[in-house]
Amino acid sequence: MENIYDVIIIGSGPAGLTAAIYTTRANLKTLIIAGGKWGGQLMLTTAVDNYPGFAEGIQGPDLMMAMRKQAERFGTEFVDEDFIEGDFSSKPFKVKAGDKTFEGKSVIVATGADTKWLDVPGEAEKIGKGVSSCAPCDASFFKNKKVIVVGGGDSAMEEALVLANFASEITVVHRSETLRASQIMQDKAKKNSKVKFMFNTKVIKILGDEKVRGAELKNNKTGETSKMDLDGVFVAIGHIPNTMRFKVMPAGKRGIEMDQKGYIRVRDHTRTNIEGVFVAGDVHDWHYRQAVTAAGFGCMAALESEKWLRKTTI
Repeated sequence: MENIYDVIIIGSGPAGLTAAIYTTRANLKTLIIAGGKWGGQLMLTTAVDNYPGFAEGIQGPDLMMAMRKQAERFGTEFVDEDFIEGDFSSKPFKVKAGDKTFEGKSVIVATGADTKWLDVPGEAEKIGKGVSSCAPCDASFFKNKKVIVVGGGDSAMEEALVLANFASEITVVHRSETLRASQIMQDKAKKNSKVKFMFNTKVIKILGDEKVRGAELKNNKTGETSKMDLDGVFVAIGHIPNTMRFKVMPAGKRGIEMDQKGYIRVRDHTRTNIEGVFVAGDVHDWHYRQAVTAAGFGCMAALESEKWLRKTTI
C-alpha cells in the first residue's frame, strides 16, 4: 500500500493547489496531476488585484508559482503530465497521466474550465493585454476607457454592468438580432446610459501591437466591415468545463455524473456521485469562476476528503 496515494488531485489551478496545501498539512500523501501546462487560467493573466493578501497586486503566474511552492514545501508530489483517464469503478482509484498509472484512496477533480474565445486574429497574444474574459477581475484597469463586450447572454450583461462602474463607454456586440439574456438582465443593461448595443455584428480581428487599440467588425447582414477604436475587449460567449476525459468510460465502468452543460454535479458542496471522489473549482462552479472561490472550494474538498479518509478503511 505504500505506493498508493491518500489523495490524487487532478488539476493545478487555485483549487487543486489549495487542496494540496490542506491535504499535505493533514499528513496525507498527495499527488497532483498538474498537466503539461500547469497553473490554470491565471498563467495567462497579468496583474491580479482581487486576490487577498497582495496590497499592490500580483502577476498571475507569480501567484500560481507561490501556491505551487507552498504545496511542494509541505510534501506534495507533482506529475507535469496531462490527465488521460481515470477508473473510479473500484478502489483504490486509478488515474493515468502520460504513460503512467497512479493509484489513490481518494481523488479531487480540479480540472477547471476554459473560456470560449473568439479565435480571431490578434486575440490570443492580447489576452491579459486588453483582452479579458472576466470583468470582476479586470474592470478596474479600464477606468474611463472604451470597451466592448462580445456576447448576448446573461454573462455578457453582467460583464457590461460591472464595466459600467469603471469604463466610459461599453458596447455589447452580438452576432444576432436578439439577446439570449434573461429579460431582467437585458433591462438592467439597457437602463444603464453607458451601455450601448450593436446587433448582427461579429468581431473578425482585434487590432493593436502590444495591446488592444481597436477591433475590426463585420455586419452579418450586409457583409460590411468597420473599425472601432477601443481599449479593451471582454469575451463573454461561455466557458467549457474540462470534463471531456471523464465522459468516456470503459463499458461497465461507473462514471462521474455531469449536468447538461458538462459541469460535474455536486452533492453536499464538494462530493460527487462516487464515494471518495470530490470536486473543486470551475469544473463544477459555473457561477462565480474566481480564483479566490476556486481556492475556497479546494479547501473544502480537501477537508471533506480528509474526513472521508479518516472514517474509511480501504
